[in-house]
Amino acid sequence: MRVLDVLSLSAQAIARNKLRSFLTTLGIIIGVASVVAMVHLGQSATRSVTERIASIGSNLLFVMPGTSMRGPGAVRTSAENFDLSDVEAIRREVDGIEVAPALATTARVVVGNANDTIPVIGTRNEYLSVRNHPLDYGRVFEPGELSSGASVCIIGKTLVDEMFLGQEPLGATIRVGRTACRVIGVLSEKGESMGQDRDKTILMPIKSVQRRLVGKLDVSVIYVSALVDGTTKRVQSQIESLLRQRRRVDSGGVDDFYVRDTQEIAEALESTTNTLTVLLGAIAAVSLLVGGIGIMNIMLVSVTERTREIGIRLAIGARARDVLNQFLVESIVLSTLGGIIGLLLGVGGTWLLTWKLDMPFVLSPLIMVVGFSFSVAIGVVFGFFPARKAARLNPIDALRHE
Repeated sequence: MRVLDVLSLSAQAIARNKLRSFLTTLGIIIGVASVVAMVHLGQSATRSVTERIASIGSNLLFVMPGTSMRGPGAVRTSAENFDLSDVEAIRREVDGIEVAPALATTARVVVGNANDTIPVIGTRNEYLSVRNHPLDYGRVFEPGELSSGASVCIIGKTLVDEMFLGQEPLGATIRVGRTACRVIGVLSEKGESMGQDRDKTILMPIKSVQRRLVGKLDVSVIYVSALVDGTTKRVQSQIESLLRQRRRVDSGGVDDFYVRDTQEIAEALESTTNTLTVLLGAIAAVSLLVGGIGIMNIMLVSVTERTREIGIRLAIGARARDVLNQFLVESIVLSTLGGIIGLLLGVGGTWLLTWKLDMPFVLSPLIMVVGFSFSVAIGVVFGFFPARKAARLNPIDALRHE
């Protein structure tokens, strides 16, 4: 029997019971859609985490006082803060880096009739490149403003939108705490990163924050960017060695500071999301097996209903192989249709969810091919037993069947 004839007979059999055929494929549709959506959502989440960490800064290291919390039950202890001499020592002793000190605090900011509590970061111009947060317009701090701790500031886009209400911010004077501060620049828009709105911030010269807002000459964190890719491990080792000497940490003693590499954070989060993706995909794949069992069940019912038809075909010369092919093709057609519809629903659902969750839409052709191939394989595997049962029917017994 020709392939076209087999396909035609299979299509007619499927069309005779449209509702039953749809319900048969429903398990495959749900299974394929679930697998495709879960895996793609996992990949989108991984891409989102990677992009957000990359937006913090390239090859970035955080140097902070205290002991790092690692492992269950770990407790972070406080330690003496850094000062600007530590920053200069790192800049001087470690090659191939860019360094930006930072002192973070919050202050009540007043612009006209608007006021809000805003994060304020005292830093230097290197912060803009190290943290990958350039200016949108305006200018950076001048050397004289940095050395004297002048009352000038660079503000984020959120402040422009919420507090200036369309007015030109450059040259305006705002009140930061008890200090009148002149706006000299506006940061480019970055959005949220690691749960924080990076556009709702104010940058000031670090000496200005130390003297006017905090009253201490501390540096709460030192940002270090390795200028050459792949050198963060070397830079981290050199910084740790230098700070142990400067902070007089004995050999074998516990460091009262820690250096965290954003690449390590990204790899840890990526590993976690990949593991969750595999688990979710495996759970969703169970529904494909359920769909395959549904196909086998319906095909067995179909064989029973069409026993007399099978007997007539065998009696007039059809071979057992022809009967087997017909039922096997019916099963494959049902699973293939379910696979195609499931792919479309899975991709559409992924796009909708990533759009709602503000994540990048990642489309993997490999996952789509695997999901579709698995659905076809389900049709072959679970359709073979009913097809073989139909092919092995005795023509005389089949003709007697009522």
